[in-house]
Amino acid sequence: MAKRRKTWREKLEIEQEPKVVDDPRGRGKMLVPKPLDVDALIRKIRKGKVATVAQIRDRLAKDFDADFTCPLTTGIFLRIAAEAAEEDLAKGKKRIAPYWRVIKADGSLNEKFPGGTEAQAARLREEGHTILPGKGKKPPRVKEFEESLQKL
Repeated sequence: MAKRRKTWREKLEIEQEPKVVDDPRGRGKMLVPKPLDVDALIRKIRKGKVATVAQIRDRLAKDFDADFTCPLTTGIFLRIAAEAAEEDLAKGKKRIAPYWRVIKADGSLNEKFPGGTEAQAARLREEGHTILPGKGKKPPRVKEFEESLQKL
């Protein structure tokens, strides 16, 4: 009998506690958050605003008295939150985590979000942002995103 794959919502709500560990590279105390911690911060980003992945990591580290937050797990959990939001939307839920408001430190869009950069750009345009086209291998980015940053 084949094992059923977990839904994104199940992955988001996994029973896991955040951990503060010694960084293997000696950079101090590193937070390994839980997926719902990342989702909770995404939900604080208001319409018309954006937040960077770095802001989310900094806020989490501060909340858990760590020097920094693991970039790898944060990225994975951001993707899980985005996919779970799309599952919720498909089930008819109206209030989902606005993951499309999360951008990279340079204002660029995330290729790994559901629908890729095109879908993220469309949602951000609906909220009043101007999207600059990508150059070469660089993805599109939000014009003057610094003016729209949400304080987390």
